[in-house]
Amino acid sequence: MKLLIINGPNLNRLGVREPEVYGTLTYADLKTQLTEFGNHLGVTLLMRQTNHEGVIIDWLHDAEASCDGILLNAGALTHYSYAIYDAIKSISTPVVEVHLTDLTSRIEVFRHTSVIASACIQTFSGLGFDSYKAGIEFLIKDVK
Repeated sequence: MKLLIINGPNLNRLGVREPEVYGTLTYADLKTQLTEFGNHLGVTLLMRQTNHEGVIIDWLHDAEASCDGILLNAGALTHYSYAIYDAIKSISTPVVEVHLTDLTSRIEVFRHTSVIASACIQTFSGLGFDSYKAGIEFLIKDVK
């Protein structure tokens, strides 16, 4: 099984950006933890990060032909990108939305809404890196 993990804007700044919100672990730590987790489960994980909306859309489109499932942390694009919503709806590959924090308990009210959630088959949030692990396990059970 092959899963694509797409990380959106500013996730490359993990460990530096607002550590009181996102923690002190880095994006490299996330990649290491998830690679080890995937190896343990016998799953191939492709991890990508970009700060550009159009790149995420291209990756979603391309993954339809090459991946069994997708985990997407769209970062701030979660709250306003109808283009990403449309891209998810346009592909047959199942997409799971993941977030490090619980969107509904964030201080900023605009973060409470995900415009992509209804296009995804499931959402995991508020579990830190474990949100990704829960999403991987869900896709393994859902796709097989």
